[in-house]
Amino acid sequence: MRIGQGVDIHRFSDDPHRRLVLGGVEIEGARGLGGHSDADAVCHSLADAVLGAVGLGDLGRHFPDTDPVWEGADSVGLLTEVVRMAAEQGYACANADCTIIADVPRLAPHTAAMVERLSGVLGAPVSVKATRAEGLGALGRAEGIACIAVVLMEQR
Repeated sequence: MRIGQGVDIHRFSDDPHRRLVLGGVEIEGARGLGGHSDADAVCHSLADAVLGAVGLGDLGRHFPDTDPVWEGADSVGLLTEVVRMAAEQGYACANADCTIIADVPRLAPHTAAMVERLSGVLGAPVSVKATRAEGLGALGRAEGIACIAVVLMEQR
């Protein structure tokens, strides 16, 4: 068994047409996050956790934001590729836990859809929780969204 942790944070985009995607779920009517890909902080933190658990570095090493190939990339696709890479190393996910930190938008109505989507990608139970920064710091001023993820990987 191996454990991995991932953390990702993105500021909100100034582009009024940018979609907000978290955990592979589009949050209608919410301001999108800035980033090279679709800026899905949940998928990014999970991918980093999986990569870290199996000793494959981090997301930026495999999908650098300096490479135009990954511009606008679907982060569920990146996470799927990371899970495949872990499988090549002989590991599969046993479970994952994610905590999203965001003062806006309200995420409780969307976490069940995120759980379903991410559990399908990881092939294991995934927990998704949302909390607020309660007005403290950049996240509390609603300048962006962060996610912390932990995964347990089993050698197969």
